[in-house]
Amino acid sequence: MKATVSAAATNAAVSARRSGSSSRPARRARAMAADASSTTADALCAARASSPKAPGAVHLPTALIPERAADLLDKSVPVVTYCWGPGCNGATRAALALAELGYQVKEMLGGFEYWVREGFAYETWQGPERRDADPLTAPVTGACGC
Repeated sequence: MKATVSAAATNAAVSARRSGSSSRPARRARAMAADASSTTADALCAARASSPKAPGAVHLPTALIPERAADLLDKSVPVVTYCWGPGCNGATRAALALAELGYQVKEMLGGFEYWVREGFAYETWQGPERRDADPLTAPVTGACGC
């Protein structure tokens, strides 16, 4: 079964974010939500399969992309890759591997770490969770001007 995250599901994650922010990642998430459906691919290594993830994300470690991508992804739907955080290049490597197989790919800069730090909802084995936005990474109120 191929996984697809609908715009409504992405909107739900964006809506969990405090209103009034105009940070770049928040605008990017809103833009992705306004687009047609997209698939989010978690490129964390296989040992991290049970780690928290963005809502609806498909766990697809880079090393497994050649053998599993066709079973999990639809080439007509853009794929957004992410890894743990800005210090990890797993999302970049996953995006390259998917692009070489003919997928439309975007990379989520900042990775899962900044997804959480900006106040977006995420999934754990216990269910959905969300933390308040970190004022060091995302404006809590008003626009940041960037």
